[in-house]
Amino acid sequence: MDLGLTGKTVLITGGSKGIGLACARAFLAEGARVALVSRTQANLDDAMQQLGGASDAQLIALPADLTDAASAQAVAANVDARWGSVDVLVNSAGAAKRYLPEDLNALAWHDAMDAKYFTYIHAMDAVLPRMAAKGGGVVVNIIGMGGKVATPYHLPGGAANSALMLATVGLANVYGSKGVRVNAINPAATMTGRVQEALRLEARMRGTSEQEVLAQGEAKVPLRRYAAPEDVAELTLFLASDRASYVTGALIPMDGGANPLI
Repeated sequence: MDLGLTGKTVLITGGSKGIGLACARAFLAEGARVALVSRTQANLDDAMQQLGGASDAQLIALPADLTDAASAQAVAANVDARWGSVDVLVNSAGAAKRYLPEDLNALAWHDAMDAKYFTYIHAMDAVLPRMAAKGGGVVVNIIGMGGKVATPYHLPGGAANSALMLATVGLANVYGSKGVRVNAINPAATMTGRVQEALRLEARMRGTSEQEVLAQGEAKVPLRRYAAPEDVAELTLFLASDRASYVTGALIPMDGGANPLI
C-alpha cells in the first residue's frame, strides 16, 4: 500500500536505537527523507551503518541533547535549511531511568521529567509553529503504557508518560484547526534494550532470572508475545500518512491486549 510518504521530511528523535530506528527504516522504505536525532554521535554512526542503503540526500544524523530547548530549536532549523520544514515529527527519545521503589528520591522524579517529558515537549515546541505556519504536519509521540498502568519500578517514567499523554491531546485540540495532527502510541513491553533493562530490574526485585521474568510476562499477553519495534513502526507510518487524516488526539494502546482499559 502506497501511504503517500514519498518525499516527506521526517524528524525522528531517539532515532538511533529500538523503536526509533525501526521507524527510520520504515519511513526510508516509503521514500521519505529522514533526519535522525540522538544525544550520542557513536549511536548515530551505528544507526547510519545499519541504514547504509540510504543516500545523504535521504538520510542525515543530527546529534543533540533535547533536554535543552535551544538544541531542539537548532535541530529544527538545521532540517529546515537542508530540506524545508518538517512534515512529520516522531518522538521516540527520552529513556527515563527505572528505579526500585526503595531507590526513589526527588532527583529520580526530576530526571524522569527531563529525560522523557521535556525532550518531547522541546521537539514539539520547535516544529509545531512551523507546521502551523505552512498549514499542515503530523506529530506521533511514542510514549508507553507506563503512563496508564503503574509499575513499582517505573513510577517516575510513568508519571512523565502520563503528562505527555495530556500534552498530546491538548496540543491536538489546539493545532487541529491549523492542519496539524498530534497522536500518541502507547507500547507496552517491546523487545528493545529498554526491555532488557526492565527485565534485569524485575528479576533482581523478585530474586529470579531474566528468562523467567520474560516467559511469565509474555504469558500474560493475550497475543503471547511482546511487541517487536517493527510493530510500532508500522502503526507510526499509518498515523503519519493521509490514510489517518481524521485521526488526531488519539492515545493508541499497543500492549497485545494485556491491559483491558478504556
